[in-house]
This record gives sequence, C-alpha cells and structure tokens, in this order.
Amino acid sequence: MTGAGKPRGAIRGYVLAGGNSSRFGSDKALARLGGETVLSRMCTLLESVAGSVSVVAAAGRYPDFRAVTVPDRWPGEGPLGGIITALRAPAEANGGERNLIVSCDMPFLTREWLGNLVERALASEAEMIVPRSEHGLEPLCGCWRSSATAKLQDAFDHGVRKITEAMGNLRIEVLDEAHWKRFDTAGKLFWNMNTPQDYQEAVRIWRTEHE
Repeated sequence: MTGAGKPRGAIRGYVLAGGNSSRFGSDKALARLGGETVLSRMCTLLESVAGSVSVVAAAGRYPDFRAVTVPDRWPGEGPLGGIITALRAPAEANGGERNLIVSCDMPFLTREWLGNLVERALASEAEMIVPRSEHGLEPLCGCWRSSATAKLQDAFDHGVRKITEAMGNLRIEVLDEAHWKRFDTAGKLFWNMNTPQDYQEAVRIWRTEHE
C-alpha cells in the first residue's frame, strides 16, 4: 500500500535509462553505488511504491533487465521521448492511468519521498505532479497521467525536446519546498550524476551515510 488504503498497483513505475552519458564517460546506469548499479537500485526503489516497474532504454542495452525493458521509441532524442514511450506503454497494455517516471541517475531519492509523491498523484486530477527545487522544476522525478500523452506527443512531433516546454499545455500540480523538504535531510534529494566528479561525490556521501 502506498498510503490512504490505496494499492501500489494503482500506479506504474518507469526508470529512464536511455541517455548517452556523454559527460559521464561511460554508461552511468551501470555505475555502482552501495554494491549495486544505480539502475538496479532505482528499480528496487520504485518497486517499493509502484505496482510494476519497467526500464525505458534502447532495446537490448541492459540484458539483465530485458524482461522489464520498454524499448525507447526515440533513442538518442532525449528524456522527453523516453517519457512519452513510458506513457504509451500502459495504453498499449491496457494498463493504468498514473505513472511514476524517474531518471536512473538520482541516487538520493528515497522511498518515503516517492511514496508521498505517489499519494499526491493518486489524489490529484492534474495531468502531472512535479516537484520544484531551488534549480526549478524537476520533471525527471514526477507522476504523469497517461491522458497527457497526446499533448506531449504533439509537442515532440513539432520539434520540442525540452520537457518543461512540452509540459506547457498540461494541467500540472507543483510541489514546492514546503512539500518535499522534510524528505531531504542531506539537501540532495533531486541531485543527479552527470559527470565522473558527480559520481565520486555520490560515492563519498553514500559511504559517509552507510559506514
């Protein structure tokens, strides 16, 4: 149960792992943190709050996750294409309406925060629930309704690749610091790993917190 007596099956989880990791220098989804890859860790985390978990990535990219991979329809086109791929998957499988979609490279997301985000999504009529940090909206950690797919697809087809721009026509609910700060004791909740230096810092923080 995610809370309020509602089953986890009411929401589907997707981990975006289709990036090129160009600044990272290697496939960051396979970077290890706490004895497991960040991709594996994120899948386990989503399993704790969602009824099912899939990985959006290029077909065949992660053999260990072949059974749960949803092939990215637009590999190399950025995360917006991955989000649309995820949102189209439930419709094709006659699945649920709400979808928790996160990037694989956010090592400090927590079950408590994601559970709270899911609860908000299940209670909201918005097409997208998105947190806002000091850096702006954080769409790579949000809950989307499948009904938003057509609007996002239209934007994508017209050349839009920036997620926040594609969200412009959606009914969104923004969760500001007052909502998420209590889940962010380390000040790293939405921090992601883009470079080797980011990864080294993540490892340092992880060891500090777990050793």
